[in-house]
Amino acid sequence: MKKMILSLATIAAMTASLNATDYRAEKPDAWTAKDVPSAIKALYGDITPVDGDVKLKAPKVASNGGAIPVSVKTDIPAKSIAVFQDVNPESTVAVFAIPEGTKADFSMKIKMKKSGSITAVVEGKDGKFYSKKLSLEVALGGCEG
Repeated sequence: MKKMILSLATIAAMTASLNATDYRAEKPDAWTAKDVPSAIKALYGDITPVDGDVKLKAPKVASNGGAIPVSVKTDIPAKSIAVFQDVNPESTVAVFAIPEGTKADFSMKIKMKKSGSITAVVEGKDGKFYSKKLSLEVALGGCEG
């Protein structure tokens, strides 16, 4: 009986820690915004992000616009990290809620149909917003590359 109670408590704790913000449901306009400033405003409101300790990595030249490796990392205590791009019809790529005690270090592959830029915005627990922008070229062929 003791093991069963412990197991139920563990499952309840895991469920609570896995709850995530559904940004698509809570901020739907961020997902249909056609440019980065509009997407940032739809997600976070009228903010002015400052340069901070945000590490954004992607290749300078992507040989395949259909699968560009991108990573974003910060040591800033963060509530969320959002990634945007400025060439596809919708600018918001991804938004990650950062649970307490979690390291903010994410990698993904994104699609860009042509050369442009990627912007990462970190929402700090201090109420400030930090950003990093990176330009890259997509080799001829774009998403079909």
